[in-house]
Amino acid sequence: MKPLGHIVFVILISFTQTTVAQSKNLSDPLCLSASEAHKAMQEKLGIIKLRPGKNGNPSAANNPANYNPQLANPYPNLPDVLITKNGNKVTSADQWWNTRRPEIKEGFATEVYGKIPENVPEVSWKTLFTEQEYIGWTPVIAKKLVGHVDNSTYPQIDVNISMTVVTPANAKGPVPIIMMFGPSALPAPRQPNREDFAVLNEGLRKLLQKDPELKQILDKYPAYNPLVRPEGVNDFGFYRQPEGDLPKTHQLINAGWGYALIDPSSIQPDNGDALTCEGIIALTNKGQSRNPDDWGALRAWAWGATQGLNYLETDSDVDAKKVGIEGVSRYGKAALVTMAFDERFAIGLIGSSGKGGTTLHRRNFGEAVENLAGGGEFHWMAGNYLKYATEESGFGSMDANNLPVDSHELIALCAPRAIFISYGIPEQGDANWLDHQGSYMAAVAAQPVYKLLGKETMGVSNNYKVEKMPNVNEGLLNGVLAWRQHDGGHTDTPNISHFINWANDILKVKKE
Repeated sequence: MKPLGHIVFVILISFTQTTVAQSKNLSDPLCLSASEAHKAMQEKLGIIKLRPGKNGNPSAANNPANYNPQLANPYPNLPDVLITKNGNKVTSADQWWNTRRPEIKEGFATEVYGKIPENVPEVSWKTLFTEQEYIGWTPVIAKKLVGHVDNSTYPQIDVNISMTVVTPANAKGPVPIIMMFGPSALPAPRQPNREDFAVLNEGLRKLLQKDPELKQILDKYPAYNPLVRPEGVNDFGFYRQPEGDLPKTHQLINAGWGYALIDPSSIQPDNGDALTCEGIIALTNKGQSRNPDDWGALRAWAWGATQGLNYLETDSDVDAKKVGIEGVSRYGKAALVTMAFDERFAIGLIGSSGKGGTTLHRRNFGEAVENLAGGGEFHWMAGNYLKYATEESGFGSMDANNLPVDSHELIALCAPRAIFISYGIPEQGDANWLDHQGSYMAAVAAQPVYKLLGKETMGVSNNYKVEKMPNVNEGLLNGVLAWRQHDGGHTDTPNISHFINWANDILKVKKE
């Protein structure tokens, strides 16, 4: 018979090993694939079957998207933006701010984009480097930054927000800024001059020649330089201006504005595979599956923009009261969500954002709720959004008309701040899929809130059922809620000059 102490020791060792193993299993990210994450959310919601998404080809044999305007409004009556959930009419600004707006905001947070977790960590910003560069012939100050998200409670996932801030070097004071979703790239990184390039090439050749095989190749090409100076840069560090329409960054700088580029993928990768493995969503959930009302990527990107604005408020080169947000396509959706939930952003340029952005969820034209809920884009949305594409479940069948909110109310959440809604034309690639008319209807239906708060809008009636889009290149730019459809494609660049002039008037930007 073994001594009691030995038995206790064995039990303690066994218990400790089991506990450590369980702890390790719990702390490892699940790293579910997109399909596994989607299936897990359906199970949490009790969904048995979802309706399939629309096929973008109107001639497709299976479930083609509708492009017939006569069939586009199966649910013609939108939720009234100025009637509360208990049926009371909102007639004052106080009622809007204290009752109706919080209701709408909660509806979007719970059912559409998801809620930011209470345990979301702090972000600390660090300037990696600052240098003077040129955009065309204009000197600028470019700052490369990283926002490290505190991951001390879950070190397995590291999140570092990448952002670049560019301001005119010769500005006489703080400048207005547009934050844009996209790669965080420097405009024109400084390059070594010709003499320094020669020194670098000489040193690199000496290093490469230490390898006999490489030396043999280099000896065949004695004039070859491994490092080649970038095209378009001269000895003074200037880059040639691009031909044709200037990029929007050039136009902003030339107008005396600055800009910030914030990389959405550094906040939350744009795929369903990352939900339990990478990014801020996985970090806050410690690598586990989302709850139905947890945030999706659109809300996460908007949160990242908020963190970027936190930094900009500390930058003496930036007029923090005149910071705007911009994005195109999926990033247009994120820009609108950013404006709706963070009241510090003064102005927004929302480009070709489609469903989940400015286009009405209740419209049956091009993309449908089922595409966002059941396809490769479900990670943009809260899990609860799947309910509105449900054909069979424990709670029955639901569709877009069951949504408690719609996109006109997302636009209204931005009031009284300024929103410029931008689209191109299908002939140039801004596809019918985006439902341009549905976006215009949403803008029209948002007008009553702007008017209640004493703001000029687009100068049309509030009747979204009858108002039609203006002609291409005929903007409605006389109010803080603006619309313009340009004759280009899936971009907002053709509208940038119109946006800058409009924004200068609204924000009272002094022209130097």
